[in-house]
Amino acid sequence: MKKNLNGKIALIVACLVVCLYGIFGVPSGISGKALTEAMTKRIHLGLDLKGGVHLILQVVVSEAVSAETDNTSARIQQDLKAAHLTFSQVYKPDPAQPQSIRIEGTTPAQSSAVRSLLDNKYSNEYDVTGGSTDNSFTVTMKPPVVTALEQKTVQQAIETIRDRVDTLGVSEPVIQEYGLGRNEILVELPGISDLDRVKTIIQSTARLEIHAVVGGPYQDEQTALASVGGTLPPDEQLVHGSGALATGSDADSVYVLQRVSIVAGSDFRSADPGTDQNGLRNVRFTLTNEAGDRFYDYTSNNVGRSMAVVLGGRVREVANIKSAIRDSGEITGSFSQDEVEVLSKMLRTGALPASLNYLEDRTVGASLGADSIREGVTAAVVGVLVVMGFMLVYYRGAGINADLALFLNLVILLGFLGFSSATLTLPGIAGVILTIGMGVDSNVLIFERIREEVRAGKAPSAAVDQGFAHAWITIVDTHVTTIVSAAILFLFGTGPVKGFAVTLTFGLAANLFTAVYVSRVIFDAHLNKMKPGEMVSI
Repeated sequence: MKKNLNGKIALIVACLVVCLYGIFGVPSGISGKALTEAMTKRIHLGLDLKGGVHLILQVVVSEAVSAETDNTSARIQQDLKAAHLTFSQVYKPDPAQPQSIRIEGTTPAQSSAVRSLLDNKYSNEYDVTGGSTDNSFTVTMKPPVVTALEQKTVQQAIETIRDRVDTLGVSEPVIQEYGLGRNEILVELPGISDLDRVKTIIQSTARLEIHAVVGGPYQDEQTALASVGGTLPPDEQLVHGSGALATGSDADSVYVLQRVSIVAGSDFRSADPGTDQNGLRNVRFTLTNEAGDRFYDYTSNNVGRSMAVVLGGRVREVANIKSAIRDSGEITGSFSQDEVEVLSKMLRTGALPASLNYLEDRTVGASLGADSIREGVTAAVVGVLVVMGFMLVYYRGAGINADLALFLNLVILLGFLGFSSATLTLPGIAGVILTIGMGVDSNVLIFERIREEVRAGKAPSAAVDQGFAHAWITIVDTHVTTIVSAAILFLFGTGPVKGFAVTLTFGLAANLFTAVYVSRVIFDAHLNKMKPGEMVSI
């Protein structure tokens, strides 16, 4: 009895057309060059094929913890003053343990009031100890809060790096947490060859801060320390500065600044490069509403005093406050054109929450990528041709069936890469080649089962039915176990390994469709045309 296959054939043709559109889109022509250009626009090449920059960065999360406890120290001082509670100093006693804050000099009569204030306002994030005998308290950030802050810092660094990379015009960059180390980030930028420029854009913390000036400039740190009695108070810091705008000369000098900034990099809403009335390059900035109000309160209460613009840990400019400033201003300095462009980009994209250490950096040349493409594609083509030839010789007419299913399998896989904008890497090409082997394996299981049924004397249609029915469970079992392994590689692997897992997974899914459904339709179409008593060519 002949089967009606029109619906199934229409489904296969529609799948083929859709996948071809995923590969080529609407090409400008039908020449080989036009099709190649159309395919390269749809299927993105990874770093190892296209060439580019590969970086592994480690985020110094302890800096973010230290900055958070600096802010907490300032809030504690404000709260104690507002409550009229006596204390001598609030500081961090050990720089190696930035999560701990020490409050000293409270009076015995006010000890319970201080403890109550600390418990009410800070106990959700900090453990509060002390106060019973020595009139001092220790406030320590809780471990879960430290862990959450570290994770948040890494994610913020990833988002900031992604924003900065966008200014480079990189297509399909890989910026993600690196699973092989703690607090590490993987950055891969295909098509970029200038490693130094990438480092300049990414590395610069652009931590532009404005601090109150306690004293300076001084010739050296010893002189600066002598100005504050030989011991630096815990809420102050020494910062070096150089350049005519900061010190009046080109020599290096030292300033004593308040440790907690008035405004910081994250408070800037926008920044644009320009020049002032004297022709000096500058950056015009605008603060957020909250930061603008805070800046206005400070400048209006400190007219006549000095404040320092600190960039990258150095004083770049010192200015006297002549009047209240709200939410906009200019940073003028002896900047080069590149420096003023980079600074404005950094402020627009936001400051990194912590500095970065380079664990690994390298470039992959375009010629190496071209060699990888050529050799990978050659390996895939040779593998496909050898397998197709073997199937034709060993399984005769049924081998054509397997070859057609194998070709459609590749078309579906490439169509998926085109539609999903997934990145094709060299390991991804290896996944494609492995998919070819798995596809042939499925056909071998089916064909050998059909041969057994034919040898048992069954009619061609019954042999085909039994062959597919009995091989189906084995095919599903092998594919599911391999897909589970690929899923584990995707979850825990890095970029290239994930590329292998993606192509392997969807190649296997396509193979289930082609080896079982498409191959069966081709067999049924052949059976419909066979004469009574004719045997299957297998």
